[in-house]
Amino acid sequence: MDWTQRLRLRNLQMLLSLAETGNMSQSAAMLNTTQPGLSKWLKDLEDDIGLPLFERLARGLRPTPYGESLIAHARRIEAQLDTARDDLDAMREGGSGLVVIGTSGASAADTVPLAVLQLLQRLPGAQVRVVETTMDRLMSQLAHNELDIVVGRSAPELHDRQVLTESLYLEPLHFVARPRHPLFARETVATLDWPDLQPFRWVVWPRGTPIRNALETALAAAGHPFPADSVESNSTVLNLTLLNHSDMIGLQSHRTARRLEELGALRIVPLRLAGFGSVSMYWREDGLARVAVATALECLRRAADRAVSDGGESA
Repeated sequence: MDWTQRLRLRNLQMLLSLAETGNMSQSAAMLNTTQPGLSKWLKDLEDDIGLPLFERLARGLRPTPYGESLIAHARRIEAQLDTARDDLDAMREGGSGLVVIGTSGASAADTVPLAVLQLLQRLPGAQVRVVETTMDRLMSQLAHNELDIVVGRSAPELHDRQVLTESLYLEPLHFVARPRHPLFARETVATLDWPDLQPFRWVVWPRGTPIRNALETALAAAGHPFPADSVESNSTVLNLTLLNHSDMIGLQSHRTARRLEELGALRIVPLRLAGFGSVSMYWREDGLARVAVATALECLRRAADRAVSDGGESA
């Protein structure tokens, strides 16, 4: 019999506990079993597979590359079961299911909230969860079935072959500052240039994020170094607070900048950066079988089209 046919959900919990604690005694106590029983189960599993899953070290257990691979699969299975439970709970209560959307700062202020509003209009009983963080974390969570959809800066380097992707729109990036920033009081505000921004501290996105890459490329093209005096943050709310209470200069995507400008929270600095950023959505094919996920994807497309029209940009 194939070893996979002998695995049970309890066994996955045992494997994940050992991966988390690295300690046989601690995991046995957490799982309400005995250390000899847990040790025997692990040895039998390794014998069945024919590969070592953990290294036995003086300070405990450490997963081998084979163990890391199986642990990753176990985490995905656990996440899928959690989603199935929450989805059925939502449907039991008369809802239309659950959808979990991950968003980066590029789409958190405009496209995703507009799509969520559309989704709730079309499926009033749907349950929606939204998670905001950086694209590398979001794509990892999507790969582990912790998210249904990811929306944010196009990041081909993070793309998993098992994940489907669709480009939603192109948009420029803008420098932004508080509405009463000294820059806007200048008679020459319409002709601002890079040196005019250098005296102010900048709020920048973390190294390696698509929006940071775009800024570094634009600075290199203009022949200017990256500012040494800056604050690095991937939080839209934190950045907004910093900018509103200081003379710092920030960077936002076009739709986010326009939305915040309409709300009177920030103002776009009239200095155009070279190039455009692309926003995409990512999902797994198996998610399309769930009504809430398929509807959310359609709402995201419609929200992106609306945002392009409102903003006067073409994708």
